[in-house]
Amino acid sequence: MSKVKRLVASYGKYIAIPWRTDAAAAQRVIFCVYNEADELRLRSKIEEFEIATKQSGHNWALFDLTDSFAQWLCGQKYAHSYFKKPNLLSTIYPKYLEYIMTSFTSFLEENHADDAYVVAVKGVGSLFGFLKVKEVVEKLAPMVSGRLLVFFPGSYEDNNYRLLDGYDGWNYLAVPITADKDI
Repeated sequence: MSKVKRLVASYGKYIAIPWRTDAAAAQRVIFCVYNEADELRLRSKIEEFEIATKQSGHNWALFDLTDSFAQWLCGQKYAHSYFKKPNLLSTIYPKYLEYIMTSFTSFLEENHADDAYVVAVKGVGSLFGFLKVKEVVEKLAPMVSGRLLVFFPGSYEDNNYRLLDGYDGWNYLAVPITADKDI
């Protein structure tokens, strides 16, 4: 069985467990951790995560961050200046986080995402170099009353998450699901 199939199976077992209604926002976050080399394989199997979710009696909504930076930057008044001098971008990254939060809020409202929903987020690898996944998850998690599922290309070891194995890791109180360890 492939790593992605094992990840889907592990996720399916976890999501079928009855949900606690008194869990804090950080405890409602699930990280599906996979090797960044498996990104395309995982993306081709996202529907299997949706099927596993719906078979467990929950609703599903998928939010994609992949193109969010390009969409946000093109909407900036001085976008051409940032293309000419990319070093100026670091001064406006907080606005990018605000853009993500606004887009996510609209997405939740459009999908009527309530406490029976798994709201999945793909494309977090596109944040690399711009924002830390930890910052984004900390902002998005309280907005989701059900479960926030983050497809995370990187590694998890000793309660430490590392995006694309490029940053120093961080400790986060999410449920890690990997292809190697069964629930």
